[in-house]
Amino acid sequence: MTAIATALEAGLPGLLADIEELVRTESPSDDLAAVADCARVVAKIGTRLTGAAPEWIDGSGRPALRWRFGSGDRVLLLGHFDTVWPVGSLAGHPFEVAGGRLTGPGCFDMKAGVVQLFHALSALDDLDRVSVLLTGDEEIGAPTSRTLIEAEARRTRAVLVLEASEGGALKTARKGMSGYELTIAGRAAHAGLEPHKGVNTTTELAHQVLALSALADPAAGTTVTPTVASSGTTRNTVPDAARLMVDVRVGTAAEQDRVDRAVHGLRPVLDGASLRFSGGPNRPPLPTSASAELFELARGHYAELGFGPLRGVAVGGGSDGNLTAGVGTPTLDGLGAVGGGAHADDEHVVVAELPRRAALVASLVASLLRVSPTAVPGKVGP
Repeated sequence: MTAIATALEAGLPGLLADIEELVRTESPSDDLAAVADCARVVAKIGTRLTGAAPEWIDGSGRPALRWRFGSGDRVLLLGHFDTVWPVGSLAGHPFEVAGGRLTGPGCFDMKAGVVQLFHALSALDDLDRVSVLLTGDEEIGAPTSRTLIEAEARRTRAVLVLEASEGGALKTARKGMSGYELTIAGRAAHAGLEPHKGVNTTTELAHQVLALSALADPAAGTTVTPTVASSGTTRNTVPDAARLMVDVRVGTAAEQDRVDRAVHGLRPVLDGASLRFSGGPNRPPLPTSASAELFELARGHYAELGFGPLRGVAVGGGSDGNLTAGVGTPTLDGLGAVGGGAHADDEHVVVAELPRRAALVASLVASLLRVSPTAVPGKVGP
């Protein structure tokens, strides 16, 4: 075990205390006041551990925090501090450490990762050319921070994402995401007296659900999933309006484009019905090629630290890492907590893995800072 790993292992009590403070500061994405309160706690922890205060970036009342050490153009550490858990969730899911597990709303996704990030940086003597960006809207698709994330990624040479791991494995590929909302207009009529005079949007909705589902390609890993649907007002009225939401996940940009064209090419089946689609691609895929060299570097460091083999997996869920890979910056995701139950009642973190993953991050950052500018995966130039 290296000196960095030993130091972080010794600092586990402080790491746990910082995670507790952050988990107890609830921060659902849709509560701007709560998100801002959490940002202040993150800023305090980060300032204490790195010796530098962040830049507070306001995006329509939703804060992001940015640290730049020196030029900050070599390595970007990325994460978020918003969660899916509403204020008050602590009452039913309190912060606890027992049986080697840490629990509490948002602990796994991804408040433990945020704390691991700063403890990793605290173990390094020199942070010159490191940047940190933490946002407050990842769980709702980064509507205010996307431009900022992409701009930061373009100016750096590698991105390390502190999202939670997948069963201990790093996330070396993520599917791209698209989202659509279909609005159907028809014509109302009395369902008993003259249903033939109506244009039934529930029937049209059924046709469109089947047409959309048929756009999936399991062999290519493409899923097209109709999710939320509504139509009609009363039992005895032919419905004249319907609404459908659709979730799309794809492995390649070509598949994302194919599905988008096909969705917008759909036409109504019933005479008199009309369709209107909104939405489209939200996050590009994070392909294996974007993470390959960084993952090999991580795997080597993990073995050198004495922690054994390190796995990489492809996952269907998206993160802000999709955005950084989408602008062409090498990106390695899933460097945060080991545990499980994201967004669920059994959300938890494995305590023993916290300092290990922090040591891996510290070793990766140190290694990337040592390499020549042209040696960082996928990037060239001074």
